[in-house]
Amino acid sequence: MTFSDDEIERYARHLVLAELGGPGQQRLKAARVGLIGMGGVGAPAALYLAAGGVGTLRLIDDDTVALSNLQRQIIFTGADTDRPKVEAATTALGALNPHVQVEPVAERLTGANAADLIAGCDLVLDGTDDFATRFAVNAACVAAGIPLVSGALGRWGGQVAVFEGRPCYRCLVPETPPDAETCARVGVVGAVAGVIGSLAALEAIKRITGAGTTLSGRLLLYDGLAGTARTVALPADPTCPVCGGKDVS
Repeated sequence: MTFSDDEIERYARHLVLAELGGPGQQRLKAARVGLIGMGGVGAPAALYLAAGGVGTLRLIDDDTVALSNLQRQIIFTGADTDRPKVEAATTALGALNPHVQVEPVAERLTGANAADLIAGCDLVLDGTDDFATRFAVNAACVAAGIPLVSGALGRWGGQVAVFEGRPCYRCLVPETPPDAETCARVGVVGAVAGVIGSLAALEAIKRITGAGTTLSGRLLLYDGLAGTARTVALPADPTCPVCGGKDVS
């Protein structure tokens, strides 16, 4: 796989990195990443993945842009209000990096269509705030053996984890919490979305290129109000209905 002169200049800061270099950039160019949700996490993540040279981005979201999104979903502008998010995001990503192929999918991911929507992806990044969707994405990724980067946020903080085989997301969250919160209910500082979305994109880049150590089997917890971050190990649940009894892939 070769790079054009434009790509060589565009990715120059990647190409000189010892941990990434030409081989890593080639892996990025060859990769297809599925992004579930063009919201607070997915919007900044998509921008950094496109800027970084991921070859194909599949955007999956059935929502339209609302004025209240613009405080944190920085891929959109005021002119995008009422446009389908995947349509507006495709325009923005094409303007940012014309070498990236974007596959917009204006559908809501469910348990019934999850396997089809992520088919062919090398990695999936889930930034949704709905537990039913998170469970469906997780189950489909475990079944297909696709690495899953999961990001979530609310108020002043957020979390990022990488799941590959066991443990899976259902080991962390066995059931929908009875007091589940959403950004619409409890609020969120816009800049926190940038932090969590960027961390999720970073984990995706590391996993694709083989650089460093990913958060596989670990959960990073970020507290923006206190200015702290910590990671905790995620044990596999032997009774997990999704990954229980399965080997780590």
